[in-house]
Amino acid sequence: MRAALLLSVLLCLSSCARETPEAKNMDEKTKKLTPLQYEVTKNCGTEPPFRNEYWENHRAGIYVDIVDGRPLFVSSDKFDSGSGWPSFTRPAAGAAIEEKPDGALGMSRTEVRSRSSDSHLGHVFPDGPGPKGLRYCINSAALRFVPLEEMEKEGYAEYIPQVKREK
Repeated sequence: MRAALLLSVLLCLSSCARETPEAKNMDEKTKKLTPLQYEVTKNCGTEPPFRNEYWENHRAGIYVDIVDGRPLFVSSDKFDSGSGWPSFTRPAAGAAIEEKPDGALGMSRTEVRSRSSDSHLGHVFPDGPGPKGLRYCINSAALRFVPLEEMEKEGYAEYIPQVKREK
């Protein structure tokens, strides 16, 4: 009886461990990341402030998940927080973002993650401008920027009105 139970548990575990096509596809996407992009998105790392790709980017466009290309933030919601990282007042409408409590480093913070790729993006703080007073402080290494003039070609046309919205 015990042997049969052990065998059924092992069979269940081995079937649960099988790689799904979605997981295999995600593995292929993460293999294309730079070491810094991987450290930030998969190990909850943080890139250096003021020395990252998008903290001073002022072009119109959309910021998408570096892993799977899903829309996350738009330039019309970006502002200079003085933190050295790209900061936004809110996610793009319909963005697949989740917020989780983060007690690491002895601080009480709220982590921001991409729901679709399960990637660490950064943190959200209650000290931003705008009606909700939020500052989404996001690592450039977790993002890819698509300029306004390329958005339609890359499949992000539905977000163009959000990008063109007044700040």
